[in-house]
Amino acid sequence: MTMFEDRERAFEAKFARDEEVAFRVIARRNRLLGQWAAGLMKLTPEETEAYAKAVVQADFEETGDDDVVRKLYGDLIAANVEVDEGAVRKALEDQTVEARRQLIEAP
Repeated sequence: MTMFEDRERAFEAKFARDEEVAFRVIARRNRLLGQWAAGLMKLTPEETEAYAKAVVQADFEETGDDDVVRKLYGDLIAANVEVDEGAVRKALEDQTVEARRQLIEAP
């Protein structure tokens, strides 16, 4: 095997690892966002768990974060929670940082 092939394999492995980590961060972030919104909507622990899973699933509708923001914002408005889209986007950023921190600290 040539040195070039070794480097190519190393880059492919790193890319795959980076993609897996990014997926895990986003999934955890979405779960945390669901828990945050459930708290604002005063859901029970069982409802919170189900809602957090629904937020994770909502992210598979389209690429990017707009599907998650739309779901959270719509659900919060429907629950008569005083919130604007900017607050939801701020929570998205905050929970992204928290999700990364949790994954880094996980054993």
